[in-house]
Amino acid sequence: MLALALALQASARAAPESFADLADQVSPAVVNITTSTVVAAPTEGGPIVPEGSPFEDFFNDFGNQGPDGPRRSNALGSGFVISEDGYIVTNNHVIEGADEIEVEFFSGKRLDATLVGTDPKTDIALLKVESPEPLAFVRFGDSNLMRVGDWVMAMGNPLGQGFSVSAGIVSARNRELSGTYDDFIQTDAAINRGNSGGPLFNMSGEVIGVNTAILSPNGGSIGIGFSMASNVVSRVVDQLREFGETRRGWLGVRIQDVTPDVAEAMGLAAAKGALVSDVPDGPAKDAGILPGDLITSFDGAEVTDTRDLVRRVADADVGKAVRVVVLREGKSETLLVTLGRREAAEAEETGTSDAPPAAPVQKDILGLTLSEMTDELASELGLPAGSSGLVVTGIDETSEAYGKGLRSGDVITEAGQQAVASVADLEARIEEAKEAGRKSLLLLIRRGGDPRFVALTVE
Repeated sequence: MLALALALQASARAAPESFADLADQVSPAVVNITTSTVVAAPTEGGPIVPEGSPFEDFFNDFGNQGPDGPRRSNALGSGFVISEDGYIVTNNHVIEGADEIEVEFFSGKRLDATLVGTDPKTDIALLKVESPEPLAFVRFGDSNLMRVGDWVMAMGNPLGQGFSVSAGIVSARNRELSGTYDDFIQTDAAINRGNSGGPLFNMSGEVIGVNTAILSPNGGSIGIGFSMASNVVSRVVDQLREFGETRRGWLGVRIQDVTPDVAEAMGLAAAKGALVSDVPDGPAKDAGILPGDLITSFDGAEVTDTRDLVRRVADADVGKAVRVVVLREGKSETLLVTLGRREAAEAEETGTSDAPPAAPVQKDILGLTLSEMTDELASELGLPAGSSGLVVTGIDETSEAYGKGLRSGDVITEAGQQAVASVADLEARIEEAKEAGRKSLLLLIRRGGDPRFVALTVE
């Protein structure tokens, strides 16, 4: 019995005998995408190709029409059909700035495509073609069911070579590259230039990722490719299809992760949750969320870190009333927040100055030279008259404070989650932390209006 169980387990983990049936099944829904863009002619410095040169045809093939006029630039990518009436998913960077978009099907049929909408934050675009007959299409699968080691198959148009299939496994999950909403599946299935926008399939022929990027020192595949997870893509596509744009929820807070030293300074048992560093005008402020609150739950689900919270908020419906649980001064409070729309609130103010102010030295504390705020200092820092806090006018570059990113021109507005307006206030907070047996003190630092919490050792 044990031998049979082990045999079945080994069989389940074995490589597929062939990917041919799967490739035949999904190929009709995978497309090559060609875009065309008119580019202004370079004024100078362009390549000079002598007539008759062996390179003359090469430059002509790529649309070089000489220095006297504009030229047409072509780009290649991949995509896949998600409905019989002609909706097609690809990467935003494949079609960005294109004047013309042409889709080529596995059968060789070509159709012009129109752009329905894009989401640069996830690098997803939705196209539409008009076809006299229903088109073959593929469905999204649940990317959350994929495990490291599962087999996957990529299909697309690598390096302009036309329809091509590669296979591999899921190498890692939940990878971040640079975007706020990144949730990439890493795979060793070969992905090259031109594969962008193509599908990554599970063994049931469902799309569990959109091939987007590779990590490579030479521009070619070295077995580290990234596909945006289908559970992110499918929601974006649904919104683009319905509205032509994305509509993400907006809570209206600035947040940061809870590091172990911040957790210790706050007396927390574990370093998790999302720490609110600022609450501008918006839904959170209207609901009573305050700077220094630790968000531990959103809409009934535990919040592990800032990335987790950002995704949960973005996935929530605009206008939805959600329960947000915060830890405030050691006690849990539940607040009801009606979410706004992120896209309507993305214009943010920037600071006007990060030059160190010229102010008389007041006192050296924790490796910082601090001066109490004056109207003159506030003006130099671009802050409104009447602002309070302690201005960092100097810093010991060997100090812990410097190592944690504090710089001249920063303003300390809170210590131990209490406002500080004088050096005496800060010294009192330091003594209170020591008396409570804490090794560090939590400071709220503002730089150009941008807040963040930093914990400094007080022993």
